[in-house]
Amino acid sequence: MIRSIVRGVGAYLPARIVGNDELSTRVDTSDAWIRERTGIEQRHVAADGELTSDLACAAAKRALDRADIDPAAIDLVVVATSTPDNTFPATATAVQRKLGVPPCPAYDLQAVCAGFAYALCTADNHLRLGQARCALVIGAETFSRILDWQDRSTCVLFGDGAGAVVLRAEKQAGTVADRGILATRLYADGRHYDDLYVDGGPSSTGTTGHLRMNGREVFRHAVADLAGAAEQVLADCGLTPADIDLLVPHQANKRIIDAVGRRLDLPAERVVVTVDRHANTSAASIPLALDHAVATGRLRPGHLVCANAMGGGFAWGAALIRW
Repeated sequence: MIRSIVRGVGAYLPARIVGNDELSTRVDTSDAWIRERTGIEQRHVAADGELTSDLACAAAKRALDRADIDPAAIDLVVVATSTPDNTFPATATAVQRKLGVPPCPAYDLQAVCAGFAYALCTADNHLRLGQARCALVIGAETFSRILDWQDRSTCVLFGDGAGAVVLRAEKQAGTVADRGILATRLYADGRHYDDLYVDGGPSSTGTTGHLRMNGREVFRHAVADLAGAAEQVLADCGLTPADIDLLVPHQANKRIIDAVGRRLDLPAERVVVTVDRHANTSAASIPLALDHAVATGRLRPGHLVCANAMGGGFAWGAALIRW
């Protein structure tokens, strides 16, 4: 059967770093409070004029280099983002133009923090059905542009960044020992629409708006949804959490990550945590964490990795990948 094989991963974080101490000069908070509640030590903020597509291209170039694949070979571009360059056209078409990718499907996918999981699933379907052979899947965000920097409950949580993977369709035996994406699951429950949202948009207010969050409700659902999605993709393959070599969860909050690890009975050394260094980068957080795991030698060929995410909507999902 055809599997979507990960051939390269890349990441990019803007140069400017904003530490917790700097934020404490803007809002009523402290480094100790932020670390205790979230595990976050710093976040990266895009420079003036640095667009989401710029971050996406930087991460994509690194992924393409590591995959040793020319942009001319890409025949699908999917960008997961909630912070596009413009209302339209799709930021993916800006990435396509800047990288020199030839004419092919290029579109944005918006599922907030679950965006990369959604994008992986969507691209995987394209490749398995023979609609494309080599896909560039990117999560990129400039959340600093939609934060209310006077709201201490949200502005300390988020940062900017981008991550990318190159997927290539290849024949495999059709077993759980195959390389590539083995299973994906996606979910959404619009009853929680008002628990995590931006209070603006072209249709509602004609403005960009700012991020608003019911943190207690998000936390309550995040642990169960993240763990449940991981369990489901494992069950789809006849596997259990004990078979996972590495869990790469959405990097929203260390307390959530730790709780999901406990729910799946995974030791800390099998759970990737990068939220301390770049905060919540929404759709970019999973590919950023994958890149870090590869760079540090924690994620190696043959490893079974589960990536799961949950965000506004509520939307959530997971992907099971043999690296």
